[in-house]
Amino acid sequence: MKDFSKILSDWYLKSGRELPWRSTKNPYFIWLSEIILQQTRVEQGLPYYERFIEHFPEIQDLANASQDKILQLWQGLGYYSRARNLHATAKQIVAEYDGVFPNSYEIIHKFKGVGDYTSAAIASFAFGLPYSVVDGNVYRFLSRCFGIATPIDSSQGKKEFAKLAEKLLDKRNSGRHNQAMMEMGAIICKPMNPICMDCPFVVNCIAYNLGEIDQLPVKTKKLKVRTRYLNYLIIHNDTSVVITARKKKDIWQGLFEFPLIESEYDLEVAELVSDERFVAITNGKGILKSSSEQIKHLLSHQKLFARFYWIKVKNLSSFKKYKVVRFDDLVHFGMPQLIVKYLKVHRVKPVKTDQ
Repeated sequence: MKDFSKILSDWYLKSGRELPWRSTKNPYFIWLSEIILQQTRVEQGLPYYERFIEHFPEIQDLANASQDKILQLWQGLGYYSRARNLHATAKQIVAEYDGVFPNSYEIIHKFKGVGDYTSAAIASFAFGLPYSVVDGNVYRFLSRCFGIATPIDSSQGKKEFAKLAEKLLDKRNSGRHNQAMMEMGAIICKPMNPICMDCPFVVNCIAYNLGEIDQLPVKTKKLKVRTRYLNYLIIHNDTSVVITARKKKDIWQGLFEFPLIESEYDLEVAELVSDERFVAITNGKGILKSSSEQIKHLLSHQKLFARFYWIKVKNLSSFKKYKVVRFDDLVHFGMPQLIVKYLKVHRVKPVKTDQ
């Protein structure tokens, strides 16, 4: 398409959003924003970005922070491996590069949690290196504008879109060009109800002219959703409660939660209290006072059904393999959003059981 990059750039300079990571060439800030915005909308990610910059203004500050502190600040963003990778990479940059973010695409690409897209974004935004970015927004915009029906989640599709993005790239202004491509997909060529009349490419857009906007882009793989049942035991006395950190490689690794019994279906109360895991966790002590209604919590790849069981114990000193904290101090521990929301809404009014 003739003058593609100029048309795109002119539109972006006039209509692009003002975002803090776009007004800087600081590679640390740009890297931080890109990791936060993986799997996260700008509106949701912006306050987290500002919070991290406030707490960790330099990469050395992030490297020296505790993982618990980082996970606490990340709480609610999901995909917590991003936060752990962020911490590991900050430590690596401080240890191996004296705290100076490397200006090499090849080195950036080797950092934890940094793939083709993120490394190209950092390289072009911070250092002006001529690498094209292809994220979900770019896939959608290019597939519609150029009428490409090759599945974006296929090997052939990834190669085809990468080649097209490379061909269209304005190598003299790679950072601005890439930001404009992403912005076009984010605010104009949206997944649902795209604003085609505000698009500078509408006259040449193949999908628009063929009436195939809703059919593109094409995806072949359907996400398999796993269903899980979580039974949380809130073992407590009048002031304190038992918590533990999730250590195995699973969702929420490194976050704190209440002792958990996971089941293959929604357990009746009688089934739960007779489960050998319940007896082992509670040490045969305590009185089951109440339980919550079932709470549904959706992740991109998992459907979670949770219940919270309140178990009153006079003395928590025997629960040595767990951490005993005051209820008021729970805010200082990074916890899954499922638990945070439950505590905010239901902690003072649990639902009574039949027992």
